[in-house]
Parts: sequence; structure tokens; C-alpha cells
Amino acid sequence: MLRSDFHMHSNFSGDSKAALGHMVHGAVAKGLNTICFTDHNDPFFPYREGEEGMFDLDTDRYLESLLQTAELYRDKIDIRHGVEIGIQTHIYKELSEYIRKYPFDFVIGSSHLCLGTDPYYPAFWEDRSLKDGLTVYLEDIHQNVHNFTDYDVYGHLDYIVRYAPGKNKDFRFADYADILEDILKTIIDKGKGIEVNSAGFRQGLGAPNPCADILKLYRSLGGEILTTGSDAHKPEDIASDFTQTEALIQSCGFKYYTVFKNRQPEFIKID
Repeated sequence: MLRSDFHMHSNFSGDSKAALGHMVHGAVAKGLNTICFTDHNDPFFPYREGEEGMFDLDTDRYLESLLQTAELYRDKIDIRHGVEIGIQTHIYKELSEYIRKYPFDFVIGSSHLCLGTDPYYPAFWEDRSLKDGLTVYLEDIHQNVHNFTDYDVYGHLDYIVRYAPGKNKDFRFADYADILEDILKTIIDKGKGIEVNSAGFRQGLGAPNPCADILKLYRSLGGEILTTGSDAHKPEDIASDFTQTEALIQSCGFKYYTVFKNRQPEFIKID
């Protein structure tokens, strides 16, 4: 059973209203034994009007609050301190300086932006086909994994399909297999990992992010570091669809999932 959720948000992220304590209480109620908060820090995010600062993390206050919360719940659950950074090709130096400044247990590196726009917004898809959108997005990740290493796992590799027209209905893995193989080989060669993010199920994909084909390819290439996360922004979504996620990753050949402490992986056997 998967008992660790390593992708969780609180009201330190502008897209969540849930207090740390409420999220922890939800995790305890779900029977988890280890969690990691990974609130957003997306420097130079191109905010729309009214959203300014949504993903600018007050890291000092965040970590102080996490320490206090971890002490309060220390007899009930193991709380780790993480962050989800938004990787962009022109801010590698700033991201590295930020990550090295703080004592995180775990760092998710995610691509929320492509060509300066989040695929979440319909504007990204204006005058752009599904294949064109997916291609430029994966090319961006390809550049990131070759040139940036201050992260532990790459988050939701096919994040873009959550918001593509028709979601993943017209996604064909074979169309992108070559670039995905190089991305995954590079991640493995640099000692990094990926996450399996169960939010895809509740986003209507019928699959996690990344999908089974990508997970199978990662495992076939020798990939072992695989964290499990729900991308929960509210307590009821913590560990969502973990039963389906566990069955899927086992079917892809994984016998272990991974947690991190002090930026070091720990492998947990799937019972």
C-alpha cells in the first residue's frame, strides 16, 4: 500500500486555501505515515491581472511553519519539507541559488510554463495544434533536464495533457517516444527521478501523470526513483486514487516507491 504522499500544497501556495494543519489532519485520516509539503515557487511567473504573487513562496515563513507543524504532529505522522519549483530555461541560476539556500528534504522540478505561457490557459492553444503544443512542451523539458540538475524528481512529465483540448483523448505516445526516451535517459543518467502524480485521475484523464506508457519506458530504461504524489490542494484530495496508482505502477514493473529526506532517496517496498 502506498503510504506516502510527496506532492501536497497548502495555503502557502496561492492556489490553495488549506492550512498546513488541516492538510496534515487529512493525511493522518487517510492512514499515511509520511508526507511532504511541496508548495509552489515559480519565479518570474507571467501573472494575469488579479493573480499577482500566487506562486511566489514566502519560504522562510513556510519552513518555520512546517517545523512547528511537524513538532505538533510528530507522534502521528512524519512530515518532510519540500518545494515545487517552476523550471524555466532562462532562470537556472536563480533557481539553483534558491534551492541551495534552504534545507529542503525534497525538490520537485516542474514545467508549468512553455514559451512563457501555462498550458492551463486557453491562450496557449490558440493557433497551436495538440501535436505542436506537446512538441514544444517536451522540447522545453528536454532542454531543462540536459542543463539543470537542482531538483530531485521531475514533476508530472505530461502535465500538458491535463489542459490540452480534448485532454489526452488524442495523445499518442508513439508520436513522442524518441524525445521522451532521451528525456528519461538523461534524468536517469543524472541520478534524478520522476513522480507519478495521481491528479490525472481526478482531472478526467483516466490515468496519472505521466501515463502508463511513459512509466513503462522509464522502468525499461532502468529508472528506479519514483515518488508518489496526489498534487492535493485540499485535504479530501490527499492520496486520491492511490489504489489505482499502486496497481498501475506495479503493472509497469515497479516494486518500490521512493521518499526523500535531506535530498536523499529512500526506497519503500510496495506490499
